[in-house]
Amino acid sequence: MKIKITGTGSYIPERVISDKYFELHQFLNDDGTPIKQSNEVIIKKFKAITGIEERRYSESHHNTSDLAFLASQKAIESSGIDPETLDYIIFAHNFGDVKFGSNQSDMIPSLASRVKHKLGIKNPKCVAYDLIFGCPGWVEGVLQANAFIKSGMAKKCLVIGAETLSRVVDDHDRDSMIYSDGAGATVIEVSDDETGMLSYETASFTEEEVGFLFNGKSYHPGLDQNINYIKMYGRKIYEFALSNVPLAMKECLDKSGISIDEVKKILIHQANEKMDEAIVDRFYKLYDKEAPADIMPMSIHDLGNSSVATVPTLFNLILNGQIENHEINKGDILIFASVGAGMNINAFVYRY
Repeated sequence: MKIKITGTGSYIPERVISDKYFELHQFLNDDGTPIKQSNEVIIKKFKAITGIEERRYSESHHNTSDLAFLASQKAIESSGIDPETLDYIIFAHNFGDVKFGSNQSDMIPSLASRVKHKLGIKNPKCVAYDLIFGCPGWVEGVLQANAFIKSGMAKKCLVIGAETLSRVVDDHDRDSMIYSDGAGATVIEVSDDETGMLSYETASFTEEEVGFLFNGKSYHPGLDQNINYIKMYGRKIYEFALSNVPLAMKECLDKSGISIDEVKKILIHQANEKMDEAIVDRFYKLYDKEAPADIMPMSIHDLGNSSVATVPTLFNLILNGQIENHEINKGDILIFASVGAGMNINAFVYRY
């Protein structure tokens, strides 16, 4: 038995935030001292490393669960299923609903329950729950849907990844330029042919790595030090990802029995362009090969890093012909992979 994705949907906020938006920001070091470089230089270096030129921020009247609902509507419509037949709604996020102008997280009731309510699903046996797994949350949700279906506990699952990171960033932290908002959703069902998930790999590293991404105070000493924002040790995450993600991808591919030469696309979490390129290059070097030029579609240039939303959104955009020079065809072998807070790593090999 295999599981496959029968419907996809995404919601990309319309509010475009270019790099110019940050030219008047006051960026500080973590000790509160001013950064000596000009904002122009800071932004130029940021773009060269991350590849980000624009990102999307949600409109003030939308929360994370709203974005997820809009993406889920599209996924359900594209799958053609009756939403009342869903057995599980698995919602991956990290910060809950954070109202515009606030930094407070709201997770009760669960965001999955809110999406079920917005979808108008009345079936009480449709179980809705949230998944907190860092940026790899959507991939992990797909793996859980796989387990539910294979165990006989479910036939259809809705797996969502959504976030409004723009509301939990410290404006005085250069890393705030990375983050964005968005939502992606997928319907997962039993595969009755050769398509679907072929293998998977997942792991949590919780020794020194556990603190690489965390909640911390603003770099501005004049702001309320009891309010937390998303923070990270970027260099440590970069080194961790390069050491561990290619190995996880290799283990996953080897378990599938598929040759690396058959892989058509690698859909990796849109965290940082240089890091993603280095991960894929190192993955191919494990097979003594060079990475093909068109193997890794990227959406980060225009959409930024929306955490759990990046992978399902990227998949949906490719299927809808919205990523230039990239397409997915019947029978193509894909690798989905992600890395993020935890630190967590996961991947799965998929025949479309």
